[in-house]
Amino acid sequence: MTQIGQDLNVAAQLLQAGKTVAIPTETVYGLAADALKADAVAEIFRLKNRPAFDPLIIHLANADGLEKYASGLNKNFIKLYERFSPGPISYVLPKKDSIPDLVTAGHPTVAVRFPKHPSAQALLKMLDFPLAAPSANLFGKVSPTNAKDVAEQLGANLDYILDGGQCEVGLESTIIDLSASNPKVLRLGGLSIEELEDCLGQKIEFTKNSSSNPKAPGMLSAHYSPGIPVLFGHLGENLKNVNRQRCGSISFCKAVAGISAENQRILSPKGDLKEAAAKLFGSLRSFEKGSIDLILAEEFPAEGLGRAINDRLNRASAT
Repeated sequence: MTQIGQDLNVAAQLLQAGKTVAIPTETVYGLAADALKADAVAEIFRLKNRPAFDPLIIHLANADGLEKYASGLNKNFIKLYERFSPGPISYVLPKKDSIPDLVTAGHPTVAVRFPKHPSAQALLKMLDFPLAAPSANLFGKVSPTNAKDVAEQLGANLDYILDGGQCEVGLESTIIDLSASNPKVLRLGGLSIEELEDCLGQKIEFTKNSSSNPKAPGMLSAHYSPGIPVLFGHLGENLKNVNRQRCGSISFCKAVAGISAENQRILSPKGDLKEAAAKLFGSLRSFEKGSIDLILAEEFPAEGLGRAINDRLNRASAT
């Protein structure tokens, strides 16, 4: 059985030996390996059953030495990095040849992130290479936000799970493409569009989902499946045509009439989108298969982190 622990030395030694280790970040847990070793990266794809056309993010403690792996560190990168990193944001930049093409799915760009979680920071500072680290789950399933979630999906095949407690943010990082003249958000996540626009002093476009060969992770239209069908949208309308006794619900701040209390997940009774985002993946994962046939998911306010929550629920419903 895979060992779960808090020993940074064990994690570092395994990673230095080319092994895979699940690590905590402030967003979700990642399945990490040496980003400079193609065979180690290939094992990530194998363990997750992840298609090779879906690129990975590389992780560093800070931007010291980033020029070895990426170029194009322009004024937009500097502004965003100084305000938000370390934190839940990834930057798409022109890649250097040191990064294997397998990491970037053949794209000439690479996504780079600087995680804030203290365990991730400490581990990255012990290593002399970046870590490739997509979410530590089977491809297309709900991303893990604690060590137990990782063990349930991948535990039998991992060398070590570094336990860093519950993830604070609970949504994957926001990915912003800085490789062209105009910044563009490729994936909504733990930082809102409004925060990015305030930092850069300009409006920022964000992309819709991609169906093949995405430029960044998390852009596929069908993703985040909890193993139970999800119906996303207006709760009032969707409730008209379902058997409420066989339904669960995910709502923002209010209870849903006609659905039993044990099958309801109210993400933030006080109406806090940050709290709701942190609880989203755990709520999707919490429904017991067989006890319900359908999860009704409410559409959240289309502002701040509400956009990222809606993005994940919409894609969960597409599987």
